[in-house]
Amino acid sequence: MSPPTLSPSRLKKVLVANRGEIAVRVIRACHELDIPTVAVYSEADRAALHVRNAGEAVCIGPAPSSESYLRGERIIEAALKTGATAIHPGYGFLSENAAFARMVVEAGLVWIGPPASAIEAMGSKTGARQRMVAAGVPVVPGTTHAIDTEEEALAIAEKIGFPVMLKAAGGGGGKGIRRVDLRGEFASAWRSTKSEALRSFKNDAVYLEKFVANPKHVEIQVLADQHGTCVHLFERDCSVQRRNQKVVEETPCVVLPAATRQAMARVAVQAAAAVDYVGAGTIEFLYSQASGEFYFLEMNTRLQVEHPVTEMVTGVDLVRAQLRIAAGEPLWFTQEDLRQSGHAIEVRIYAEDPSNNFAPAPGRIGGLREPGGPWVRVDSGVYAGYEVPIHYDPMVAKLICWGSDREEATTRLLRALREYRVRGIHTSVAFLSAILRDPEFRRGDYSTGFLTPERLAHLTQAGRNDRIATIAATLARFEGDTRPARAVTTPDASAWKLAARPGGAR
Repeated sequence: MSPPTLSPSRLKKVLVANRGEIAVRVIRACHELDIPTVAVYSEADRAALHVRNAGEAVCIGPAPSSESYLRGERIIEAALKTGATAIHPGYGFLSENAAFARMVVEAGLVWIGPPASAIEAMGSKTGARQRMVAAGVPVVPGTTHAIDTEEEALAIAEKIGFPVMLKAAGGGGGKGIRRVDLRGEFASAWRSTKSEALRSFKNDAVYLEKFVANPKHVEIQVLADQHGTCVHLFERDCSVQRRNQKVVEETPCVVLPAATRQAMARVAVQAAAAVDYVGAGTIEFLYSQASGEFYFLEMNTRLQVEHPVTEMVTGVDLVRAQLRIAAGEPLWFTQEDLRQSGHAIEVRIYAEDPSNNFAPAPGRIGGLREPGGPWVRVDSGVYAGYEVPIHYDPMVAKLICWGSDREEATTRLLRALREYRVRGIHTSVAFLSAILRDPEFRRGDYSTGFLTPERLAHLTQAGRNDRIATIAATLARFEGDTRPARAVTTPDASAWKLAARPGGAR
């Protein structure tokens, strides 16, 4: 759902201030619109895929992100040096940094994102809660301000009732969050939350919320232009999480009643309007299946990792939409034009070893064969021969599949995971296959508590079994074993670290 041409008067050249698969994704969207691109990279990313795909590339510093991808002044300098007229931040790094957004605009460049004022308004979790309460948006019971002392926090917790959640006011990405079930656990949780908040966000402010038991994590995608129009593009279910980090995302949420979906979407647009939002953003909610109630959690003022599932069911290219909105174009469709068609599921593929407590597993990719076929999408930032660095988040790719319904999408995704072949590093491929085969996941009624320690151990073991079976099957091929394939494989065998047959890697 996109107009045939773009009026790129303000987007003569776009610098992508990011790395990995999201930088590749943005660069591709720019190229489809005939917009020249500039990549920035650290010394560790000199041979990265986003550098190879861009028209130009500028090194902005050493490997640590604090000396490269988080150095806003170097990024702006690279833009001015190469003649770029706009900056797209992707997600992570400086994408939700209001000061950087202002620096970009003050340098005479176009910021492909929401206004700095909207980023600030939603960047403070306590400030966002205050604004949402004022706008009539339902929020999780708790404080709308940072709490000064442990004594005050404990008194509020006892009034609300345990369990409660302690959260970093300036946080995100699953960091700075602690669940406290008992009064005796509070002091330790308070200290560790403040410590992690200071370490991760240079801000130790903490607020408190009531813990919502077994909720769904449901989010609504919104899109707003510079002319006052805001629409929603329906929901995503992001309830499969490990340590508050999303693992699997899908749309639609199969247990969400139609009336609740409509109400949640209406509230999301209302929330975006309350901060004069522009661009792509996501309003996150907790939904209680038991009570049917939903509560505002936070707003992500950027493109989400899981945006492809929305694209698959709506036909709207969200990155293209960001570019068009930044160029000043009005939205070219109305809310009534939007429909959900079929079902889409995304899994995040990490260079990590689930059998070793999900430890990051950087290293050289000796061989890579990505899956294909109808309605299979791979958003990747790697290639055969690429050295996955140790310095950044270990996600290397996303695999997204569409189906006419959830069963077909799940079956297709399992098939695609079986085809995924990576040699040289450990990945989470087999673990993800085990999740998709889990009966509770197949029913769709799972909650954010799905990955309990017990289930995590079971799924990790299932993935390990797949890995062993795959290695056995590979060795059998090399040794000329003529036994039937079923004697050495499992239906869902997937490679974590596979010795590919000659000529098989590409």
